[in-house]
Amino acid sequence: MAIVKSTRIESIDILRGLVMVLMALDHTRDYFHYGSFFSDPTNLETTTPILFFTRFITHFCAPVFVFLAGTSAYLYGSKKTKHNLFKFLITRGFWLVFLEIVVNNFFWWFDVTYSFIVLQVIWAIGVSMIALSFLIFVPRKLLLGIGLLVVFGHNLLDNIEFQGNSFQAILWYVLHQGGQVATGSNSIIGAYYPVLPWIGIIVLGYCFGYLYQKDFNVILRKKWLLALGFGSISMFFIIRGFNIYGDAVPWVNYGLNTKSIMSFFNVSKYPPSLAYSLITLGPSFIFLYVVESVQNKVSRFFLVFGRVPLFYYFIHILLIHILAIIGILIFGGNWQYMIITYDGFINPKLLDYGYSLFVVYLVWIFVVALLYFPSKKYMHIKANNKDKWWLSYL
Repeated sequence: MAIVKSTRIESIDILRGLVMVLMALDHTRDYFHYGSFFSDPTNLETTTPILFFTRFITHFCAPVFVFLAGTSAYLYGSKKTKHNLFKFLITRGFWLVFLEIVVNNFFWWFDVTYSFIVLQVIWAIGVSMIALSFLIFVPRKLLLGIGLLVVFGHNLLDNIEFQGNSFQAILWYVLHQGGQVATGSNSIIGAYYPVLPWIGIIVLGYCFGYLYQKDFNVILRKKWLLALGFGSISMFFIIRGFNIYGDAVPWVNYGLNTKSIMSFFNVSKYPPSLAYSLITLGPSFIFLYVVESVQNKVSRFFLVFGRVPLFYYFIHILLIHILAIIGILIFGGNWQYMIITYDGFINPKLLDYGYSLFVVYLVWIFVVALLYFPSKKYMHIKANNKDKWWLSYL
């Protein structure tokens, strides 16, 4: 079956598809790697170089996903009135928040009691879209300034911290600090994607969409992509090198060894620091430059996932979780350990669970290969049923 012709910008969908594939690697590691439920792959005292960089390459997923959500909003809005764009963004934003809380948390944990609700990237995109729905009425240059101010300046707020379950503390957890709120003796809500920096990223993505207007000069766009890409990467090395601002955790020089390199690149994702944003978005701009006119089997492969990101996101979580249960059954373990409640994260029953990193990569490849065909089928369904407005919410 041939790829359906579309007015969508292929390079953007290819980049989105690439990060969606990488995202599956991180989530496979979450479910399959030994000790993943109780250890941090970026902890320099316990990690290995291959484990660290397996985690690092998946850092690209969330910022690119959020940034391109803003770009897609701009391109969608270029064909609509501001009122229609506002309506689309605010309804889609609330829809994503609902999906995060109700659907995504169930797929992640299979816990019908919802004792452990985690607000992750889908939540962040949803809230960011709600914020963007109001910000689209701001003049473009001012909006660009707001986005830059948030992304470049929010680390000034790193030292502001709250504790407890007061209204002010909860609000600050959601906006910038991140944290957990107890909702009962054995239940919590974890705000692990504080939304303020992500709002800044989606705003910049929205402004970035200007480069992809129909009448925008292609040569000029490619010059901008190179400038933004190399400029962001250079700024990362300068800011990170000075080690004064741009990340909540300064890097440590352990001498001329791999540990120093890992420390240098061990940037903060929760919330996404300036250094984190620069080193993830910078290479993404260069990637967009490279694939501007690329059309081959590899690009078409990633294109499929990039055109059905929400559909792919939810089915890949569900599939990985089911495969983890199957793995436990095959090796004679208790499959109920994969029904993960809040108690599962304070109970050592999963302490010795997991497989080697080699197995993680094999399962990842299997997951991506298996999901290619339903994703491609759904891509065709969307492309051939553009009159069905509700498909844009899936």
